[in-house]
Amino acid sequence: MIVLSCKDISKSYGINDILKDVTFSVNEGDKVGIIGSNGEGKSTLFKILSKEILQDSGEIFIDKNKSLGYLSQHLDLSSDNSIYDEMLKVFDDLIQLENKISKLQIKMSEPYDANNASYHEKIIKDYTTAQDLYENRGGYTYKGEISRIVKGLGFNESDFDKSISTLSGGQKTRVALCKLLLLKPDILLLDEPTNHLDLDAIEWLEEYLKTYKGSVLVISHDRFFLDSVTNITFQVINGHVNSYNASYTKYLELKEKDYETKLKAYNLQQAEIKRQEAIIEKFRSFNREKSIKAAESREKALDKMELIDAPDKEKSASKINFQTSVKSGYDVLHVENLSKSYGEKTLFSNLSFDLKRGEKLALIGENGRGKTTLFNIIMDKIKNDTGIKVLGANVNVGYYDQEQSDLNMDKTIIDEIWDEFPELTTTEIRNVLASFLFTNDDVFKTIDKLSGGEKCRINLLKLMLSKSNLLLLDEPTNHLDIPSREALEEAILSYDGTLIVISHDRYFLNKVINRILELTETGVVDYLGNYSYYNEKKKNPLRFEHYTESNSNKTKTQINEEKKKKRALDKELKAHKNKIKTLEDTISKNEEDLLKLQEDLCKEEIYSVPSESERVNKEIKDKEKIIEDLYEEWEELSSI
Repeated sequence: MIVLSCKDISKSYGINDILKDVTFSVNEGDKVGIIGSNGEGKSTLFKILSKEILQDSGEIFIDKNKSLGYLSQHLDLSSDNSIYDEMLKVFDDLIQLENKISKLQIKMSEPYDANNASYHEKIIKDYTTAQDLYENRGGYTYKGEISRIVKGLGFNESDFDKSISTLSGGQKTRVALCKLLLLKPDILLLDEPTNHLDLDAIEWLEEYLKTYKGSVLVISHDRFFLDSVTNITFQVINGHVNSYNASYTKYLELKEKDYETKLKAYNLQQAEIKRQEAIIEKFRSFNREKSIKAAESREKALDKMELIDAPDKEKSASKINFQTSVKSGYDVLHVENLSKSYGEKTLFSNLSFDLKRGEKLALIGENGRGKTTLFNIIMDKIKNDTGIKVLGANVNVGYYDQEQSDLNMDKTIIDEIWDEFPELTTTEIRNVLASFLFTNDDVFKTIDKLSGGEKCRINLLKLMLSKSNLLLLDEPTNHLDIPSREALEEAILSYDGTLIVISHDRYFLNKVINRILELTETGVVDYLGNYSYYNEKKKNPLRFEHYTESNSNKTKTQINEEKKKKRALDKELKAHKNKIKTLEDTISKNEEDLLKLQEDLCKEEIYSVPSESERVNKEIKDKEKIIEDLYEEWEELSSI
């Protein structure tokens, strides 16, 4: 059953069309992931659905029997209530019912007056009705539900009495999310709900939403979260919404096929239009009644043709390329028995680990465990209480701050870069800014006018230009859209330096990380693998025991032989991938040649000369056969 639908929704700001003729529907129980580059209009769509703003045109249908709840990405909850009291406001009707039941209990305890029997009977009847209503509405479970959701989203019981006015922006957003989940609207709109959650809270929210009885629409750049929760994907691109009945990873395949199909149809139609226009022009040049009528007939047919729009193409991502100016020593960082406390709050103690050149390490742990503090200790911005920290030879550190605190809000973009890298020429600065999507007069915007994603790009650009050989990245994917996250991942994978990253982006951690340190109050736990390995090891500590034990019983010669075989296998796999890539490039080149031949066939000097027309037609058939054979070879290689 459809609970929400839009028909031809459009919204503009001045001359900028944000949404254009958006049409879609959502059924009861659907879990919809809404994705798209920053600035495509995803949040605008949510504001229209929640009636925060009005659309310029189009119709919205929401089932009158369904409630809708909206969690904004930028939310500032203002209240002097404690966290727990704020949650209780959701259950005002139950609390009033509790008070009514208490008053009825007092009246029921009054001495029985036989002369006023009807009064006593009414009291008992009202009490029974109120009790039933209280039970049916969850009166005996709502306090437990408050505790479950508030703790699930990362608050401790000691936080329950904290005043909301003292909380950070991220904590206030979590409070708002708690309230919204307790309200249980039939249609739930969530805009970047994982931004301020640690890994445990994200996983809890995933499990909660999977079993949520209502419909969920969630804007997110967290690809792991989208795959876990959603079964439908809406792609917002160039003001349009494209719908796919699949979660994120499957959507990627469908989107690629959809784009290729639409592009082929568009190109073929354009080629046919050019061919018909050329024929019309030729007929008119004969300047005879019969040929003019034939031209007019073809023109009418062209006018009636339903034109196919060119398929939407995603915006380019920033071109990130991390390089090192000097090579560090093999021993990059030594940390031994490090500890740090603030008053009675111990962030960590007995913290020891070593970092070698080329390692890509993730630092994870609950919010408030001191991960960013450890970065500041490494950079000598904060002094540790005990222990030692030693950087290796030729190590120069580059730091990405999730709070963007090292940006001067009063400077223009170009001055922010130029002041830090004065050796660069104007042309060089304009070129690197353009590669990060800052072009023309955009470079003269002041930093305070930029969005969160744009500030992220400035910081990543500064980090790239620093050519540091040890990168400390604190939540680098926050505020980045998916194309920018993918560009960052590719840059890190090809980076020849060393990396420590704090991140809650599990897709990112799976792709670029080969070691994880889990920070605890009493030290660290070291996991030699990516996020999936860490997660499996946490859930099932014995999962990899057999593998470890079997390895430990092998001789050094056996282990070396296995390593040699693995290297040979890796080499073979790389060659196989390169062959597929070469084949794909060949297919692409032949398809371009085919399109050129089809366009040639529309030219007067070709179609008007039978021998030339026959030659081009033969070349087209030969080219189509070549492409067909190449695709067969590609399918065989891809299936191996």
